Amino acid sequence: MSTKSVFTVQLVNSPIGCPETQRATVRGLGLRRLHQLKELKDTPENRGMVFKVAHLVNVVAAKKKGK
Repeated sequence: MSTKSVFTVQLVNSPIGCPETQRATVRGLGLRRLHQLKELKDTPENRGMVFKVAHLVNVVAAKKKGK
């Protein structure tokens, strides 16, 4: 029985005016609109992307999922 950790991120600030790499990172997280929520797997890649745009997003919730 495997459990996967997930966390939910929310876009709270607009990426307009930010460098193109940060806008691409927000888009790579799957966030398109302000206040949109997206549930992501807890992987080092996703954590790094969230860290890169931490001034634009909030981590809303973290939980473990069963199978």
